[in-house]
Amino acid sequence: MGSKTISLDEEAYKRLRREKNANESFSDVVKRLTRPLKHKSLADFAGVWHLSSHEQQTIRTVLKELGEQFDALFG
Repeated sequence: MGSKTISLDEEAYKRLRREKNANESFSDVVKRLTRPLKHKSLADFAGVWHLSSHEQQTIRTVLKELGEQFDALFG
């Protein structure tokens, strides 16, 4: 495979270097950071976000309040 020379300003180089793992080349880093996003189903994320009981209760409270506000505005 051939190679190309590119220029980066100092800030871009530092950012790229921070992303680099010990076993990676800069080419590997660029490929990893620019790989196409995989389309996932919403179901793929089920159970990924673990909430504490306090966080769950806070969300329920906020949703209830929003529902009440919606009902007051739109009946």
